Amino acid sequence: MRKLMLLFLAILLYQSKPSISKPSPPPLPVLPVPSSSQLKWQRREIIMFYHFGINTFTDSEWGTGHERPSIFNPTALNTTQWISAAASLGVSLVILTAKHHDGFCLWPSRYTHHSVAFSPLQGGKGDVVRDFVAVARARGIDVGLYLSPWDRHEKSYGLNVPYNEYYLGQLYELLGNYGSISEIWFDGAKGANATNMTYYFKDWFGMTKQMQGSINIFSDAGPDLRWVGDEKGAAGETCWSPINRTRLRIGDASLESYLNTGDPKGTDWIPPECDVSLRPGWFWHAAEKPKPLNQLIDIYFKSVGRNCVLLLNVPPNTTGLVSNSDINRLHQFRSAIDQIFNIDLARNRTVKASSEWGGEHGGFTAGNVVDGDEETYWTPEEEEKEGGYWIELRGLNRTDKFNVVRIQEMITMGQRIRRHEIYVDGKVVVGNGTTVGYKRLHRLERPVGAKKVRIWIPESRGPPLISAVGLHFDPFKPWISTNAM
Repeated sequence: MRKLMLLFLAILLYQSKPSISKPSPPPLPVLPVPSSSQLKWQRREIIMFYHFGINTFTDSEWGTGHERPSIFNPTALNTTQWISAAASLGVSLVILTAKHHDGFCLWPSRYTHHSVAFSPLQGGKGDVVRDFVAVARARGIDVGLYLSPWDRHEKSYGLNVPYNEYYLGQLYELLGNYGSISEIWFDGAKGANATNMTYYFKDWFGMTKQMQGSINIFSDAGPDLRWVGDEKGAAGETCWSPINRTRLRIGDASLESYLNTGDPKGTDWIPPECDVSLRPGWFWHAAEKPKPLNQLIDIYFKSVGRNCVLLLNVPPNTTGLVSNSDINRLHQFRSAIDQIFNIDLARNRTVKASSEWGGEHGGFTAGNVVDGDEETYWTPEEEEKEGGYWIELRGLNRTDKFNVVRIQEMITMGQRIRRHEIYVDGKVVVGNGTTVGYKRLHRLERPVGAKKVRIWIPESRGPPLISAVGLHFDPFKPWISTNAM
């Protein structure tokens, strides 16, 4: 009898024990996907360029290569001030023009006399690259370099093998003598009198990866980062990180539209970089002034807000300093970005969705988009009802106005969203677009108050993975009417 009682109790305990269900596996990636170095680069959002060299002292954009090195004399050169300007903008990567088209080298290259070694800088002992790298590294800021393929000073330019070997020698100096380099800039700049000049990009890329394994290589054709196709700081309304490298050719102007939009069928993950100068020119000119604040904010929305990284050029002047007017504009720019995005009306709000991958215990719930953690995300069930997927913020206060909607995809698993729309209180469409990518910012025509905001995704490459949805107020945006909906 005792044994029967014990057996009965054991059965009851077993039946009352809560069942342990295995968590749902995450959705499969949609190829292609970014590398770790590409992902780190994307999250920087804004990086900075410094165009400085012989052109700074000749008031020109393109030098001739015949300038005397003695005119390069920045009497107050202070790269610490340059890097402080970058840090004030929150920049984590700075890129220096180590050599521009004129061939003048900001480091004492052993392969030419057209360098700082033959200038008055520190009695011929100066090295701008060395100082730039050392200061940036001390501030915890990563470094990139630009080495112009076009060299208007070098006599071997136009002779394919001799010049490519010369270029590789200078590339070896830069990548071998200055520690870790995070990004290197290549372009297809070429002299009109040397149309037959062929750049051996394959060899250049090979040496670069051999010497700096985690570096990102930028060019029209990647392999890691691509040009956005213009120098206005603006990506396309549609902007895919995937693209087909086999279609790309460095220096081919006919491909600028393709570079600008990317390709949903692209087999290579090569995200776009938007380069633009703070001033009208790339080098400093006394007659020029920095762009107005509203223009910089607009550039931010059309670059970072369209799945790109903004590369903002800030040219030092003839004394070797970043001008005060430029520093003041950078401070205003940083303050404006903070003012727009520091307050998020969507943070920790109630969120509902068309479905949740694995259900409420699957780990991919709708609430992940408002938790402030970019490593968590919402994704719906793979088989969705006809009409697409949706996620909706609820419990908002209509008196809280917003005119910016932020949407971010979990791009570690690929870029997916092809088309999306934004609804206020279930009926009014306040924004729509195609791609999202790392970050999509919709700047609405006027401020809106709502109880509910729905993101509807009618087209996607597999189930969408959304890591964040935010609602912000931009006081710098001129709108048609101040009357709320």
